[in-house]
Amino acid sequence: MSVVSALPFLRPHHMSPSPGRQRRHTLPASEFRSLSPEDAISVFEIEREAFISVSGECPLHLDEVRHFLTLCPELSLGWFEEGRLVAFIIGSLWDQDRLTMDALTLHKPNGNTVHIHVLAVHRTFRQQGKGSILMWRYLQYLRCLPYVRCAVLMCEDFLVPFYQKSGFKVYGPSKITVGPLAFIEMFYHVRGHAFMRRNSGC
Repeated sequence: MSVVSALPFLRPHHMSPSPGRQRRHTLPASEFRSLSPEDAISVFEIEREAFISVSGECPLHLDEVRHFLTLCPELSLGWFEEGRLVAFIIGSLWDQDRLTMDALTLHKPNGNTVHIHVLAVHRTFRQQGKGSILMWRYLQYLRCLPYVRCAVLMCEDFLVPFYQKSGFKVYGPSKITVGPLAFIEMFYHVRGHAFMRRNSGC
């Protein structure tokens, strides 16, 4: 499905500004766009540093990052500053109300729930509110996709307040465990599709 209609929120990686708006010899100061497999190494480097030091596990390994950025790049969002990736979200489609182990590796093209696998911010740019801003833009973008009804994620206990501030609600303990790690499952109802399309150019 085309995501060009969601341009107020992000630009697909293959699109460029009109020639009249380009700045010669400079990169955009700040840009939001969908990611591509070519971004996978930068994504994984940020993710590995962010998660290994805290939990010892990465939500996605490098081959899985490439997998999702190949199958569903339109469900990713990267924040670039002067051409450098500083924060990102990777999602895929899921076709059940709750997450199972299969949701960690599968993309269900006919699903209407977005499983948010990972949100990470480069260490140099943390404690600046970038994670919250990126999640807000991502959720607004999802409102432009008529096939999306809900977003779900799982996180450790200490991250629950962060996601609640973005509007997520707690489902309860997740059935998924990774080694010794247990998770809370959270959801966000994507509402107002018609209103958003009328008022955001979707």
